[in-house]
Amino acid sequence: MKASTSLWGLAFGGALALAVGQGIGRFAYTPILPPMAEALGMSRGTAGLIASANFLGYLLGAMLASTPWLGGARRRWMLVGLATSGLTTAAMGITTSVPVFLALRFLGGGASAVLLVLASTLVLDRLASAGRARLGDMLFTGIGAGIAFSAGFVALLLADGTGWRGLWYACGLVSLASLPLVAWLIPTPPEMPKPVQTKSGALGSKRWPPGWKRLLASYGFFGLGYVVTATFIVAMVRETPETRALEPFVWLLTGLSAIPSLPFWMRMGRDLGLTRALALTNLAEALAVAAAVLLPGKLGMLLSAVGLGWTLLGITALGLMAARQLAGSLSPDHMRRGVGLMTASFGLGQIIGPLIAGVLGDATGGFTVPVIGAACALLIAAGLAMWMPEPRR
Repeated sequence: MKASTSLWGLAFGGALALAVGQGIGRFAYTPILPPMAEALGMSRGTAGLIASANFLGYLLGAMLASTPWLGGARRRWMLVGLATSGLTTAAMGITTSVPVFLALRFLGGGASAVLLVLASTLVLDRLASAGRARLGDMLFTGIGAGIAFSAGFVALLLADGTGWRGLWYACGLVSLASLPLVAWLIPTPPEMPKPVQTKSGALGSKRWPPGWKRLLASYGFFGLGYVVTATFIVAMVRETPETRALEPFVWLLTGLSAIPSLPFWMRMGRDLGLTRALALTNLAEALAVAAAVLLPGKLGMLLSAVGLGWTLLGITALGLMAARQLAGSLSPDHMRRGVGLMTASFGLGQIIGPLIAGVLGDATGGFTVPVIGAACALLIAAGLAMWMPEPRR
């Protein structure tokens, strides 16, 4: 196999891993939630709690992936994460117990974070060393493709009369079926020389560069801001008679909008700089999130769905690229830990968002207050990014 062909396959394998772990493992909950909640009589608060359990697992999984413990077996743990994501997704259909739902979504969240951190570092490191870093754009389009697939797949199964249990079984089986292909497309990486330690002895003794804390905080507010709409937009559409007809399509539009968005935001990152582009994407997403409650009826929901999809991957990719450049200026170990810490900050925001949104939704009888709060969090993320120093390339 030619080297260029194998690099394309590597990038596609990473995209497939993220499509399964993120687009299905994390985000299939969004289109499955409305029929599941209706069948089980689930409140907004309980739905938010289950979502937050997934994101708590995501936080801890990201922290685990950022430690040196997994450094020598990254590919093996990536595949374990993929398998665990598929198994926990399918197992959601077995029970009606909320504590079991919490445990399964917690484990699935941890698996998806390990998968994201390890797949992205495995693929992006090898593409960069081969001088094909721009192929890495394909990696993050997998998230949008996975969202679109899970939305369309769930809509088709619902139209065929499949119940909420069958939706979980089907999504889990699709995830597990991808495992052999991902394993084939992402081979074991060549051994890399160990970093040379300084006289102080520890890689961690190097100080993190200026702007690092602001970047972490901005990414955390992004996690808090996007997740309310990403978790509840289908439920919001279902609750309003005027917009109910959009239920099969609104989350699908989010995924489809995400797929072609990345080249645009990568161009913005090159033209404006990573931090200014990051600020712009957060600002655009704040407007998109707010549109769901500030604009009337179907128009607001459609603009919110498309805007969320158009900006979601841009912020994700620009933030991780900024982290890689800031932390990678110190050592490869810092770069890996930097990606993990960014994912952890993002995960912390995600835990808080659904919990608050669910409680406020039950208290106010709707999602207007939580959505406006989420838009404000994205404005804070934009402000933090705007005042960051641009990382050196």
